[in-house]
Amino acid sequence: MIPRYSREAMARIWSEEHKFATWLKVELAAMEAMAEHGVIPKDVPARARSGAVCDVEAILEIEKKTHHDVAAFVDQVSQCLGEDGRYFHFGLTSSDVLDTALGLRLKESGDLLIADVDELLAVLKDQAYAHKDLVMVGRTHGVHAEPITLGLKFALWYAEFQRHRERLLQAQKAVAVGKLSGAVGTFAHLPPEVEATACDLLGLEPAAISTQVIQRDRHAEFFATLALVGTGVEKIALEIRHLQRTEVREAEESFAAGQKGSSAMPHKRNPILSENLCGLARLLRANALAALENAALWHERDISHSSVERIIAPDSAILLDFMLGRLTRMVKNLQVYPENMARNLNLTHGLVFSQGLLLALIKKGLQRDAAYRLVQGPAMLVWQEGGEFAQRVKDDPEISQHLSSEEIAAIFDLKRYFQHVPAIFARVFGGAG
Repeated sequence: MIPRYSREAMARIWSEEHKFATWLKVELAAMEAMAEHGVIPKDVPARARSGAVCDVEAILEIEKKTHHDVAAFVDQVSQCLGEDGRYFHFGLTSSDVLDTALGLRLKESGDLLIADVDELLAVLKDQAYAHKDLVMVGRTHGVHAEPITLGLKFALWYAEFQRHRERLLQAQKAVAVGKLSGAVGTFAHLPPEVEATACDLLGLEPAAISTQVIQRDRHAEFFATLALVGTGVEKIALEIRHLQRTEVREAEESFAAGQKGSSAMPHKRNPILSENLCGLARLLRANALAALENAALWHERDISHSSVERIIAPDSAILLDFMLGRLTRMVKNLQVYPENMARNLNLTHGLVFSQGLLLALIKKGLQRDAAYRLVQGPAMLVWQEGGEFAQRVKDDPEISQHLSSEEIAAIFDLKRYFQHVPAIFARVFGGAG
């Protein structure tokens, strides 16, 4: 497993050097398995492990003549092994190596992406508890609805990324598969036991059945999952963009000393990180569509999927790794403005309490439509003429027939909206919330 020191770890997985190293790992595991099952002499694998060398430059030079990357790889490594070179790639076809190695690299990528999600989950949880009781207005259709807390937003995102983590684990399992079943999947030249042993050595599951290739519904699931996780990143980034709008300004990305938001307007503080993430999520979804197109191939295999995967596999893995890292830093350093949240909550002069008033009147015996219209009257006056909703309610003779001043005051008490926040946190995070 490649050690994780920085975002460069994902790039190393998809480097040419690691590609050929992974191919060699598959070939050597196959030799171990063949020796164990008596296909080749038992002393060959040990010599092969000590003698095999991947010379990337030499492979690429040979490929100029062969016009076949696996053939060039096999030629170069075989030359290192002398007489034992005849057993290298014995009984295998190119896709045995390519698809099994791809399974290894996707599995490695999955490990890094799951670690990324774990880092994000930790930050989301910290922010949820830090802002658990910070009151702000909730919005539906972009219009003020009822009070919520900022902590609930973070808790919501935490719960979603818990699901994304489970999806990544399932998608990683779907592609952590190998095959050594030969040119059309019939094990014509090597028995299934060799495949099973080699896959066990590699930490992969053997495909129950394959053609020349492992079936691409597995890979489509993987890249669709990456796209879905990327959409989760976009969801958070889009919300931050909305919260940073000048008219709202309840939260915003951090703005470094010396940073410039615009070449023309010195006052600008733009949500560039969030906008970047929203754009990159589109690429992940486009790549997922390409992976879906790869699932249908001619007969036992054609090569139309190969060129696509050479682009979307490194691009999607590296891209999501970058996106998750950027989002984690952005959420951790998010600037929050409680005073603006309080200001915005009061913009509608108490209209956010209308449902509580509606339900109180229903409890007093009014039919729902009658109660609704009774509340709507003073509410529309606030929209049109201003004034405080609570005062207009108290001054309304019809409403005051059913509710006392004390009951009306209780309806306009913010505390009643947050009595179940601990229960929600307990559902999301466990414990007592």
